[in-house]
Amino acid sequence: MRSDELPLSRAVVDRSAHLRDEQTLRELLTRDSTRVVLVRDGRVPVDPAGAVVLTTVDDARAAADDPSPDRWLLLGVDDERGYVALRAARGGDETAGLPREGSQSDRWVHTPASTATGGAGADAPGPGSTSQVRGGLAADGTRWASLRTVGATLPARDAGLVTTAVALDEWHERHPRCPRCGAPTRVTHAGWVRTCTEDGSEHYPRTDPAVIMAVVDEHDRLLLAHASAWAAGRYSTLAGFVEPGESLEHAVRREVAEETGVVVGPVSYAGSQPWPFPASLMVAFVGRALTSEVRVDGVEVELARWFTRDELAAAVVGGQVVPPSTSSIARALIEDWFGGPLPAATAQF
Repeated sequence: MRSDELPLSRAVVDRSAHLRDEQTLRELLTRDSTRVVLVRDGRVPVDPAGAVVLTTVDDARAAADDPSPDRWLLLGVDDERGYVALRAARGGDETAGLPREGSQSDRWVHTPASTATGGAGADAPGPGSTSQVRGGLAADGTRWASLRTVGATLPARDAGLVTTAVALDEWHERHPRCPRCGAPTRVTHAGWVRTCTEDGSEHYPRTDPAVIMAVVDEHDRLLLAHASAWAAGRYSTLAGFVEPGESLEHAVRREVAEETGVVVGPVSYAGSQPWPFPASLMVAFVGRALTSEVRVDGVEVELARWFTRDELAAAVVGGQVVPPSTSSIARALIEDWFGGPLPAATAQF
């Protein structure tokens, strides 16, 4: 499993940290070439084919009813254009903030290329996806879609842009005030900093590290669990947040022991992926179980069991197991152990 091939880890646009200032952002907003990712409540506009709808600045302004300057975020710059995000207002009608019918934006489709993971092929469409600039499609199929749903099918460029846009939007939504004094903060540094209006302190987007692990026993069986809060049939690898003063490896062993009673020995790093729901960085490991008896905690985890490859395949096909979505690193861990894609499932989460 390669981190740069994970659905939400395929960022290829230069993040351009040296350009994160208000003057650069204002200048980019005057360019016809600048492309905008509209983002609302963890979702982005997609067309009926599942492609992210990128707009011009003018179309984005019209869609969001002339938004305030502090709702624009600089995502990055490549050789051709700048990319920004616009945080659409939350709530209200489901078509609110979508590109409007009658937009004058030209249709723009990526040039076909050999790969969607980087380099010359960074703009290649993913399965069933053609990224485009277009406006006004709310009447004929454009809708807000969760990054969880579309992340795996996006080309690398769009996946990186959308993941960053969603992460920043979630951070701004949850941190309007200074954590030191409680005063309101204002958006600065092109959307990458919030500055306290009272004491001038600067606050940066936070990322919460979490471990996620494929635990395998001496018989090469995989441990999967069903969380108490999930719908029936959902199973995934174990995961949990890293606690203060704790190493990643210790967090792996602690989480598995707490939730299933299984003792884990050696662990090896497998990869990482941002998961901006709202602010996680999922750090994946493979752990070798030293014990096989399962005793679930009954609080976070309701069920857990070992699966052989044949057992998991049969359970997925039969609908007894609903696997994680293809956008998740959990799915990548499972399929890495499985040896390839899981068989077609009746559902996924």
